[in-house]
Amino acid sequence: MSKTHNRQIYPFSAIVGQETMKTALILNAINPSIGGVLIKGERGTAKSTAVRSLAALLPENKVVLGCTFGCDPEKPEDFCEDCRKNMITLRTTERKMTVVELPVSATEDMVVGSLDISSAIKDGEKKFEPGILAAAHRNILYVDEVNLLNDHIVDLLLDVAAMGLNIIEREGVSYSHPSSFILIGTMNPEEGDLRPQLLDRFGLCAVIEGIADTDTRLEIIRRRMEFENNPAKFIEKWSAADKKTADRILAAKELLPDVGISDEMLRIAVQICTDAGVDGHRGDITLVKTAKTLCAYKLHTEVTEDDIKEAAKLVLAHRMKKTPFSNEQYDDEKINESIEKAKNQNKSESKDKPENNEQESRSEQQEKPQESGEQNNDGKGNPNNTDDSETKLFKASDPFA
Repeated sequence: MSKTHNRQIYPFSAIVGQETMKTALILNAINPSIGGVLIKGERGTAKSTAVRSLAALLPENKVVLGCTFGCDPEKPEDFCEDCRKNMITLRTTERKMTVVELPVSATEDMVVGSLDISSAIKDGEKKFEPGILAAAHRNILYVDEVNLLNDHIVDLLLDVAAMGLNIIEREGVSYSHPSSFILIGTMNPEEGDLRPQLLDRFGLCAVIEGIADTDTRLEIIRRRMEFENNPAKFIEKWSAADKKTADRILAAKELLPDVGISDEMLRIAVQICTDAGVDGHRGDITLVKTAKTLCAYKLHTEVTEDDIKEAAKLVLAHRMKKTPFSNEQYDDEKINESIEKAKNQNKSESKDKPENNEQESRSEQQEKPQESGEQNNDGKGNPNNTDDSETKLFKASDPFA
């Protein structure tokens, strides 16, 4: 069915270069609601290595002991049917997060699971055979060569990833179970692309290329040889760097709910998506989520312009309108133009506000004597005289003066 990888894994921190890919993977691990990561790159660019090494950075999950799906004991609202029935006697344990791999040849029943219809009809019991989505709950679901997978299966995966719930319906019998996972897909563009509708469903997209620099390529070979000669020693060598990244991910997850974003930054995000020709609103929402997650990863609490720009590189790569001969590279110049446009709009609005406040203040001053029943006088008790300064103020605001 599915494959989990428990062998010695190449350390995440030891991967040379490919910072865009590593950042995308980390952000999605911090905030899975971003909607998954699609990594597009040619052969031999450490795509699979990075995915499998990510799991080693993530903390163990507390799960219900004996639960097929590994339900979270601290979230009873997301329990499966069996855990709901046995809530009083539940015991807990900890489970290491794993990578569950979905093969390209997977069928729908392999992915979602299957129901024993005859048992349901005869005995009135729902006998469910778990699928890959059951094993993936609270783990990493990895789909290599996702572009070669059946479109129907890809669409199904993305639906479940968005809802966090897998629903199986067969012959009028239905069964559901929680299925919330970190979705990662990799592909080689030379072997074909996904349909635009499916591309848009992935939250982030990291477009990577092979490294051309000779010294960097030499370093990649040296590290790989060192790892293969003595994996345990090599892993120990990079353990401190991996732990630092793991601690930062944990801190970011805790900080994320406290991260704020101003209306000015929201306008910049919307303007960037509008100018990029992004269809719908999923791109706008994902850009804001990603910017906030990136801000938390930097251990800050207020989204900045740099956070928006960096997030846009991952959110727009697969969503921008492209001509037949264009590539998927992020255009810094156009994004900077969008940011300036949004800033100018913010400035024009801020200039209008003081004028409106001043006009309201003047209006209140003019109406105040009438509302309070007071009369202007010249200091000698003559109610018919008016103050000269008020008269001048009125004439100055008169368009015909």
